[in-house]
Amino acid sequence: MSTRAHILLIVVAGVSVAYIFWLLRQHQLRSKYALLWLAIGVVLVPLAVFPGVLNTVADWLGVQYPPAAFLFLAVGFLFFVVVHFSWELSRLERRVRTLAEEVALLRAEGGAGASVSADEHPEG
Repeated sequence: MSTRAHILLIVVAGVSVAYIFWLLRQHQLRSKYALLWLAIGVVLVPLAVFPGVLNTVADWLGVQYPPAAFLFLAVGFLFFVVVHFSWELSRLERRVRTLAEEVALLRAEGGAGASVSADEHPEG
């Protein structure tokens, strides 16, 4: 890999880590997700600075072409992230359904008022 490619990888990893910190400071990203992405940044920086590490990891995994090992690990990580987000989404959908049912029961009992105006419903 050329020196220009190494510098590009270091800059991209550094900008990514800085962006995660910025999102965290702006309260746009929860800390548990920020830790996940920062951990990835911590792994990517040494790979960018010391490309021989990727060769060692590829040899350890028994892969002939080191970039293929990197792509394999990246796809595995992204699979983990997608499964985690699917689990989170399912959990939140269950919680929203439960809350909607509780609100409907409260309204049916007459405790929440007669009707809801259009301003209170963002969807319509």
